[in-house]
Amino acid sequence: MSAGQDWTTRTAAELADALAAGEVTSVELTQAHLDRIAAVDGSAIEGVHAFLHVDAEGALAAARASDERRAAGSPATFLDGVPIAVKDVLTTEGMPTTCGSRILEGWVPPYDATVVARLRAAGLPILGKTNMDEFAMGSSTEHSAYGPTRNPWDLERVPGGSGGGSAAAVAAYEAPLALGTDTGGSIRQPGAVTGTVGVKPTYGGVSRYGLVAMANSLDQVGPVTRTVLDAALLHELVGGHDPRDSTSVDQPLPDLVGAARKGATGDLSGLRVGVVTELQGEGYQAGVQARFTESLDLLVAAGAEVVEVSCPQFVHALAAYYVLMPSEASSNLAKFDAMRYGLRVLPEGVPDPSAEEVMRATRDAGFGDEVKRRIILGTYALSSGYYDAYYGQAQKVRTLISRDFEAAFAQVDVLVSPTSPTTAFRLGEKLDDPLAMYLNDLATIPANLAGVPGISVPAGLAEEDGLPVGFQVLAPALADDRLYRVGAALEAALHARWGGPLTPPELPAGLDRREGASA
Repeated sequence: MSAGQDWTTRTAAELADALAAGEVTSVELTQAHLDRIAAVDGSAIEGVHAFLHVDAEGALAAARASDERRAAGSPATFLDGVPIAVKDVLTTEGMPTTCGSRILEGWVPPYDATVVARLRAAGLPILGKTNMDEFAMGSSTEHSAYGPTRNPWDLERVPGGSGGGSAAAVAAYEAPLALGTDTGGSIRQPGAVTGTVGVKPTYGGVSRYGLVAMANSLDQVGPVTRTVLDAALLHELVGGHDPRDSTSVDQPLPDLVGAARKGATGDLSGLRVGVVTELQGEGYQAGVQARFTESLDLLVAAGAEVVEVSCPQFVHALAAYYVLMPSEASSNLAKFDAMRYGLRVLPEGVPDPSAEEVMRATRDAGFGDEVKRRIILGTYALSSGYYDAYYGQAQKVRTLISRDFEAAFAQVDVLVSPTSPTTAFRLGEKLDDPLAMYLNDLATIPANLAGVPGISVPAGLAEEDGLPVGFQVLAPALADDRLYRVGAALEAALHARWGGPLTPPELPAGLDRREGASA
């Protein structure tokens, strides 16, 4: 490795260029990131704790294979050899997949999720699996059965959720790329509070095969990166039709990388940007609102026309989501019955327990409080006598929200808002108040209900606490390229103002106390 080079702070595109130029090998890059993980990731007690499982042996083997391909002049893809982290809700053959839950502790899937298979085929070494709220249920990654992840900007604060592990790993330079999943904002909201780029693609634009579902009609896999271009590169790599996923859209992806490169020139002439009235103002932190307003000014300077747009049904999105999502989750989690795989707990004092008694004891021990809460809510909403009053009504609201999007996109090319109402809150601050926790997804949920794509781009630091703020861009379904054009233009303008990307404070080294973590 070149003397004095810190490869962990480079973007994925820069690393790919360095690999192509022969300046570094994939083994060196992968080892550098494994060393970084060993130095700062730590445990649930101290450190970032972004990873639940680190696969040093597998990552280095993949890196060696990548170096052999490059030596032969036949790299699999542009990103061949660039390491990546994967959220622990995606199945990985030969590597544990726990979904942050005790009920799947130690489970090793016999197959790869489609997106994971595409990563392997593209030559990206997989560093390991990242921490998450149990079964993706949470907005802070404090609901993981294996302890919370911490925000690299302030280790006493949350990294957002449910995909806080992936966002924290990228923000802490433990990985240049990561995959997350977004059901109600679980890629974009962590991106906002950790100063990373997070993208929720159009529903069906990236395969869900091998994603352990929480809510089938809402879940979507997407990229977590430090730049908009890196997100476009990863999105194009894992996206596209998958015949094994019945929800997959059978259409080619637009030119996402080309859109990002075009946006980076800073020209948004002719673009109409709609500011969603209902997604700003009361309830939004002053520093968040200030960075949002400044970002709008930069879009105007780039040639965009900014107008106010009202989406009146968005105010009901949170309520509808917290009926629909638990309903689907209660159905999906019924498979964890202690009979086929995962945890099995025998009830105490019962000499010959029935299957129902074993199931009850296992679910009591294996599921955390937030999962139990949502299962109960969902089961109630789907129960006889209440289905029409709750689930049926929520579906009607969902339709109205989709119509609001259609009406808005008839007037403008993209919609924008702050990604999260506040910056990262302190660990434990909202654990005893689920409703306050749910409000963190206020601005991100509408996109999931309608299936439209969204991106969160770092927009600066709030004056009150010096923590990152996110700027959200939403586009019509299948127009994901618009996200990358606008996001890259804003990113270029902000980087020119700051003199480079946002950089978190240096983390203390030597935090890792996990057995074998530095192997």
